[in-house]
Amino acid sequence: MESTTQNVEKGIEPQVLIFIILTGILTSIGFGIITPVAPFLISRYVSDPNQAGIVLGWLTSIFAICQFLSAPALGALSDKYGRRAILLLCILGSAIGFLLLGLGGALWVLFLGRIIDGITGANMSVTFAFIADVTPPGQRGKFFGMMGAIMGIGFLVGPAVGGVLARFGVVIPFYAAAALTFVNVLYGFFFMPESLPKEKRSQLKMAALNPFSALANVLSIPPLRWLLVAIFLYTVPFAALSVNISLLAKDNLHWDAAGIGVIFASVGITDILVQGLLLQVLMHNFGESAVAIGGLILEIVGYILMASVVLVLSPIPMMVGTIVLAMGDGLLGPSLNGLLSGAAGAEAQGQVQGGNQSMQSLARIIGPFVGGLMYVNMGHASPFLSGVFITLLAIAAIMVARPKVNRFAPLNEQSAPPNLV
Repeated sequence: MESTTQNVEKGIEPQVLIFIILTGILTSIGFGIITPVAPFLISRYVSDPNQAGIVLGWLTSIFAICQFLSAPALGALSDKYGRRAILLLCILGSAIGFLLLGLGGALWVLFLGRIIDGITGANMSVTFAFIADVTPPGQRGKFFGMMGAIMGIGFLVGPAVGGVLARFGVVIPFYAAAALTFVNVLYGFFFMPESLPKEKRSQLKMAALNPFSALANVLSIPPLRWLLVAIFLYTVPFAALSVNISLLAKDNLHWDAAGIGVIFASVGITDILVQGLLLQVLMHNFGESAVAIGGLILEIVGYILMASVVLVLSPIPMMVGTIVLAMGDGLLGPSLNGLLSGAAGAEAQGQVQGGNQSMQSLARIIGPFVGGLMYVNMGHASPFLSGVFITLLAIAAIMVARPKVNRFAPLNEQSAPPNLV
């Protein structure tokens, strides 16, 4: 395949930008499609409702576990062999995972589909490394924000698409997701260039293939350590919320599935507005670290409002809390990714983004499990109130990282991003 060259200062090539957009939106749509359809898919294989809930929980967790184990290795491999091959492999794995969910036939096939998708589930970490390769440090936050807005669209559209297609059969949404993802693989194969030239690639160390040693290696770098700790801390309560918010609305406000769907729709709309319109203005005026701290403060306010639903029994704090928390989340992702990218050298973008995704996957394993236990045993407000405390710790971690990041970032900015090759 003939290589493509383009200086990043002139902008990302249109076909590359289209591929990045497709990857982001299809990743989020695929996740969103599963949300309304998965319980009905599970019921085909498990008749006991209680057991169905446990199976669904494990089906969700197994993806995060596999992603935690594989993301650092995939990031390190992309630093060694380039982004193109690894990213195409990741997208192909997602397509196969969706296809197996559609084919089904036995419960183990569903788990195999989620395992394959999880093992190759570094789509976004490698995509962020790709963006970091082809954009100057000062512009990365802009493109990370663009990706966040794009994924917000996917999270908004995915559940709606899944619900509509499920009317033609519960497996149809999975076949549709597989087909769209295969198209993305083909498009990337023919139009996606390599972003990391050979002279910028790092040597692969076997320790980088071990998720625990690779994560320890990334955490050993002072500015990265505290940023990754902050990412883990804010993701734990947010992951718990993703499970408990539906229960809170059902148990305390007596909402049905349609009402709960409004919550997820409002999150998607808020993400699009914040990351598409507000984010760049704030980062330009205040900087990435200040925007990240502001996002965490908004999340604290959101958790408090949601916890108050237990006492107020009104939909107003629920909806306002959802919107405020979604605003905070919309500011956090791009700003923290920008800080991580700026603190890492050009040769370690894949490893760092893989570490980022591993920390988030680890949080998504712990958060729903612990949050569910707290909701049942310590009261409906407890997961949200604990989120306030944990988010305060995340703010403290960013404050510790801030001076170290400010020292490292100028050194990395001296190196111009490479051309596409």
